[in-house]
Amino acid sequence: MGMSPRQTLGNRDGLVYRPSAEINVTPLVDVTLVLLIIFMVAAPLMMTGVRVDLPHTSAQKIGQIKKPVIVTVAPDGSVYLRSEKVALADLAARLDALRAAEGDAVVYIRADKGTDYGAVMDMLGRVNEAGYRRFSLLAQAPTKDTASP
Repeated sequence: MGMSPRQTLGNRDGLVYRPSAEINVTPLVDVTLVLLIIFMVAAPLMMTGVRVDLPHTSAQKIGQIKKPVIVTVAPDGSVYLRSEKVALADLAARLDALRAAEGDAVVYIRADKGTDYGAVMDMLGRVNEAGYRRFSLLAQAPTKDTASP
């Protein structure tokens, strides 16, 4: 209940109303719901921006999609740069020429899971020798059958 009368001495009616220590949450809920509605209406309007009809141009796009640089170590030990088979001795020179032509990029290194660890480390060294400082080792995401419990 809101306020309850309590009797005290010294009042001609004998009753005095004292404030309750309870918090009335109804106005708080009302204000919160009104703000929620305002934000739900205003949020899509802020996302759309100004609608304009852009002119056409013959200029080239600034950001061209580059073909990723992928080095693969096959199970038999042969090395592939993208999809082309490359001799291991020529790999650093080919990567260096590729970096000069296309610019610096991330090199993705793939290897069969049965491949010797030393062969993968040798591949990392050759990629570093070619001037690439950023590389990533690719792996396959686990499936339900191969996930550990």
